Amino acid sequence: MDKQDVISFFDRLAPGWDADMIRSDEIIGLILDAAEVASGDDVLDVACGTGVLFPDYQSRKIGSLTGIDISPEMARIAREKFPWATVICGDVEETALGMYDRIMVYNAFPHFPNPAHLIDVLSAHLKPGGTLTVAHGMSRAAIDRHHEGAASRVSVGLMHEDDLESIFRKHLRVTVKISNEKMYQVTGKK
Repeated sequence: MDKQDVISFFDRLAPGWDADMIRSDEIIGLILDAAEVASGDDVLDVACGTGVLFPDYQSRKIGSLTGIDISPEMARIAREKFPWATVICGDVEETALGMYDRIMVYNAFPHFPNPAHLIDVLSAHLKPGGTLTVAHGMSRAAIDRHHEGAASRVSVGLMHEDDLESIFRKHLRVTVKISNEKMYQVTGKK
């Protein structure tokens, strides 16, 4: 998977992203609860897109929010919609970042071709006691079906939760592992 293809793909989708978004407030609430997102937290939202979860973080009265997305158009839209957040356009695997209480990769994990490297990088940005979460608001099978079409060039299959748990365990204590017909989530604590 070529990163420039990923950038071009998401730049094209950015203008209609919010209108096409399918979300479940109930599932997002479950994901954020299991990730322990709470008041005062410093949060990093990886591949934040147009800021889909930003209002959810804000309602939890987090301390600070940094979103990062490799797509200039996604980052631009997120910045315009949420001027209170710090939004960086860049590759999370190559960008100098701070330390965070919570790191969230929501609905984006299959777009990273080297999951083990991504988890290595993100774990290094977690404060002691912090959590790293990879989550999707639909099942693993549904995500894979969703990516079969136009997104097939810019995504890989969503790895089995047991395999992701094994990667997490190199750096973190796994606290949540869910894969069912409604959602997918693996969370680890430093």
